[in-house]
Amino acid sequence: MDTGLANIAGFQFSANSGKLAENIVFLELKRRSYSNPHLEIYYWKNLAQEEVDFAVKEKTSVKELIQVCWNVRDARTKKRETRALLKAMEEFELDEGTIITEDCESEESVGGKTIKTIPLYKWLLG
Repeated sequence: MDTGLANIAGFQFSANSGKLAENIVFLELKRRSYSNPHLEIYYWKNLAQEEVDFAVKEKTSVKELIQVCWNVRDARTKKRETRALLKAMEEFELDEGTIITEDCESEESVGGKTIKTIPLYKWLLG
């Protein structure tokens, strides 16, 4: 859905920044797929109900994993998002994953895997 329409026409009790950011990321991935016909967008979920928002597949394998978490300053939220991302990285044998946020930027190594945290505006420009 168009994020502007969602704000105008949607009935809501509180800010939906996280859901809007997730929608923006999806729309940008979809836009990128128009110039690369081998690009497919999925999500990942395991039996423990942990999930990663976007698993980007190119041809026959997942090339990128993306979590969208508007605010990772809360330790429990960051741990939950990171744990799911690491499990998906392990399953798809990827060394790097991305968390897209409102304004946090960092890079950390966890068990030999790299997690990059990047603000949405920088990811969109990249």
